[in-house]
Amino acid sequence: MIAYLSGKLVFKDPTYVIIEVGGIGYHVKISLQTYSKIKDEEQIRLLTFLHIKEDAHTLYGFKEESEKRLFLLLISINGVGPNTGLMILSSLDTGEIEQAILSGDVGTIQAVKGIGIKTAQRIILELKDKIGKQGTSDSTTPLGFLKSSNKVREEALQALVTLGFPKAMAEKNIAQILKKTEGEISLEDLIKASLKTP
Repeated sequence: MIAYLSGKLVFKDPTYVIIEVGGIGYHVKISLQTYSKIKDEEQIRLLTFLHIKEDAHTLYGFKEESEKRLFLLLISINGVGPNTGLMILSSLDTGEIEQAILSGDVGTIQAVKGIGIKTAQRIILELKDKIGKQGTSDSTTPLGFLKSSNKVREEALQALVTLGFPKAMAEKNIAQILKKTEGEISLEDLIKASLKTP
C-alpha cells in the first residue's frame, strides 16, 4: 500500500495530478477539495489510496487526512466505488458531507451526480455513527483563485467530461451557472455548481 507521495507537482488538473517521485511520474486522481488546496505548489505531499482491480491500479490523492478518512468511509459502503466517492468529495466539502450525514439530509447527498435515493440513505444510515464518533472535519478553506471566464469554462468542461458527464450536458450546465453568476467565478465553484445542476 502506498500511504503518501511526496515530490514535484508536474501537472495539475481539477480531476488529477502528476507527481514526480524519484524520476517516476505518478498519475493521481483527486477531488476538487484537494485541487483547491494545492494551489500552485511545486513540491507536494498527498496522502494516497491505491485501488486495485483486475484491469487497473488507480491512485487517489488527498491533501488532508480528514478527506482521506471520509473517502475510505464512503467507499466502504456497498454501491459506492472510488470514483463515486471522489464525485461526492468534489460536489460537497468534507464539512457539508458530514453535516448532511449527521442530520440525515438525504437530499444534499442525493444531489450528487450518480447518487440515487437508496444509496444516499445507505450512506447516512451506515456512516452516521462512525462520523459522530470520530468527527473528521478540519476547518473549511476558501476555494481557489478567480480566473477569466473562457479559461475557467474550458477547464470546467474538461473536468466534467473526465468525471463522466456527456459533453453536451456539461456545456449546458456550465452555461446555466455562468448565466446566473455575477462577475467572476472560481473554477472549483463552477465545477461544484455544475455537478449539482439537474
